[in-house]
Amino acid sequence: MIPAAIGGSNLLWVIVGIVVFVAFFVASRLIARFAADQLKAHNVRADMIVVGRRVVYVLVIVVGIFAAFGFALQSANVTLLGILLATLVAALGVQDLLKDYVSGYYVLLERHIRVGDHISLEDSSGTVTDVRLRVTLMKSDDGDLVVVPNSELFNHSVTVRNRKPEEAKPAPPA
Repeated sequence: MIPAAIGGSNLLWVIVGIVVFVAFFVASRLIARFAADQLKAHNVRADMIVVGRRVVYVLVIVVGIFAAFGFALQSANVTLLGILLATLVAALGVQDLLKDYVSGYYVLLERHIRVGDHISLEDSSGTVTDVRLRVTLMKSDDGDLVVVPNSELFNHSVTVRNRKPEEAKPAPPA
């Protein structure tokens, strides 16, 4: 027998919330695998595929948690408030970090800057030794290691030197 304090209807909604969460958990794995397959099909670097898969997985799980609470508490406001709060915290709390990662996606996908290129920024210049998702590593002309946040490469003027002429020209239209 179901205790009167819980109520049969409330317990049913809690069970529905749990089922919704389990469905989102299973879906997160499938959606993350699909996203990784799509990135592989577009010849994206292996480290970008891993990061993309993890981001998709976590985002679907978080949405699932908010949806499950919404069902369990019988209120769509919980889901909406949770997603709004998570968005606000992410936007304010990690704004610079997110800016570097988003810029990193563009730097890696557009491939304007590659390992071996000699680049000049506003205050330094050197040879690119590694291009990562958040930062680009550069060996300065003095031999020092310079860590450049990708947002700097994305938002400021960068001169790329030592590029072969055929690489610098745009491809002819098809």
